[in-house]
Amino acid sequence: MIPDPSSVTALWGAVVFAGVYHGINPGMGWPLAVSAALMERRHGALASALALLALGHFLAMLAILLPFSMMVVLLEWQVSLRIGAGLIVVAMGGYLLINRRHPRILARVHPARLALWSFLAAMAHGAGLMLLPIFLGICTANGGETDHVAAQSLMTGTLGTALLVAGVHTLAMTLAGGVIATVIYFWLGLKFLSRGWFNLDLVWALSLVCVGLFGIWSAVQGH
Repeated sequence: MIPDPSSVTALWGAVVFAGVYHGINPGMGWPLAVSAALMERRHGALASALALLALGHFLAMLAILLPFSMMVVLLEWQVSLRIGAGLIVVAMGGYLLINRRHPRILARVHPARLALWSFLAAMAHGAGLMLLPIFLGICTANGGETDHVAAQSLMTGTLGTALLVAGVHTLAMTLAGGVIATVIYFWLGLKFLSRGWFNLDLVWALSLVCVGLFGIWSAVQGH
């Protein structure tokens, strides 16, 4: 079976959109980059902080995607894996809707450790889970008829896809967050940040539920 190019393009578009969405969300750390640059009083600190945030986010994406990339070789369980992943994402979104408190563990990590903070923030907010149904859909679309493909070859392909998905997503997130951080750092300042702070927690939780339901629906439809 030849995968539908429009379907594959839509899935990659969703990877980029999720990255932009994560980048805009202040919960993923761009205010910390602005703060670090203002405190150090040098432009290079902004880029360094954004790079550390990107590293932590990238590692958090891989921490979620890589285990599932290895499980995709179990082809006979593919639909069950995608449905299970969708249910996990829905459950995470439901939990965040009920529990609106900011994860306490983030307050215990000093902002100077930006890569670690970014990793924990992405894990605590379920950022990697949002990519999971999309990633599994891409693996399925790229797989075609895979019965004749050796498990090792398939695993290599899915591992590469996991790295690419995490990389594309993190790049989109960093660019989106970087644009906002740059505008605030050079022109608006922290006073605007304190007055114009916006909270996307509710939208974040609902988007997790929607992505999870979409993953379940696409798995059932594809089957």
